[in-house]
Amino acid sequence: MTDFRALHVPGTPLILVNAWDAASARIVEAAGAAAIATTSGGVAWSLGLPDGDALGRDLAVEVARRIVAAVRVPVTVDIESGFGATPAEVAETVRGVVDAGVAGMNLEDGWIGGAAPLRPVADQVARLAAARKAAGDAFLNARVDTLLRGAGDVAETIARGRAYLEAGADGVFVPGTVDPAVIGELVAGIPGPVNVLTGPGAPTLPELAKLGVARISFGVAVATAAYSVVDRAAREAFGNGTYTALQGDLDYGRLNALSNPQ
Repeated sequence: MTDFRALHVPGTPLILVNAWDAASARIVEAAGAAAIATTSGGVAWSLGLPDGDALGRDLAVEVARRIVAAVRVPVTVDIESGFGATPAEVAETVRGVVDAGVAGMNLEDGWIGGAAPLRPVADQVARLAAARKAAGDAFLNARVDTLLRGAGDVAETIARGRAYLEAGADGVFVPGTVDPAVIGELVAGIPGPVNVLTGPGAPTLPELAKLGVARISFGVAVATAAYSVVDRAAREAFGNGTYTALQGDLDYGRLNALSNPQ
């Protein structure tokens, strides 16, 4: 299997078109992906749950195991904020997904239901340190949600990124900006592989690569686009009774072939 860690090259970034189940993972792999990443939102919605730490450890591990078994390329999973209140519980989650065969995981500092949008740096450092010990050789990607949640500026983002790398993270994921100037500051200020989130309206992948990022994620965008087809098709069917939303669908035979055990 490809060395997942070696795929993180500033200027020649790893492109992750995020999947949420075995079928979407196989489609992305067949298109030429070097690795598969999950999206927590897509995974949660596919199981009838909201995004935001509602999935729970057991389901997260089970989905990871299914996706790892479905593809030949490395898999990195989004474990949200770790599905645990304590560093020890975060470590338990990390051990679970590592045992499922993943090559990496994202761990975010967003604090769902907490006293502030983000966990205090010291708390997140402790969670990352525990995750590092449990992760073994797996790639630990520390997500910094300052810009995404409007909870800090670029300087705060860089400070958190540096602290998280010192705690044992291998890379830093900063969603919430596609501004080339900001991304350039992040790359210059964070002494490790920088991961950004892209999507409609963002600079192109080659443009982002020129800024020196090492990893580019699509996040939840592919899942929301897929579910939007369901929404349009249903509304059209129950509205004027036509089927235009289904035009250009993926061929049944191709999708069924991709679903054969590998």
